[in-house]
Amino acid sequence: MKNKLWLEGLSDAVGFVGGALLGFWIGSLLGLDIFAPGYGNASMGAILLVGLGSGLGVKLARMWRAAQADKANDSKD
Repeated sequence: MKNKLWLEGLSDAVGFVGGALLGFWIGSLLGLDIFAPGYGNASMGAILLVGLGSGLGVKLARMWRAAQADKANDSKD
């Protein structure tokens, strides 16, 4: 049980950070600066990309865990 919780937390964290970094890099490639002063359109767009990226990263991590659990259950049968 403890290892399962550890894997769940670690995979969520990796997905979150990885997705946020991917969103940040895409924003940088598009010329959006998340650290620009104020809340202009470019800054808000960059914040949106980082938020979407982190959410998608967590979703992908959970889908990966579900696929691993299905694979483990199939091998037991």
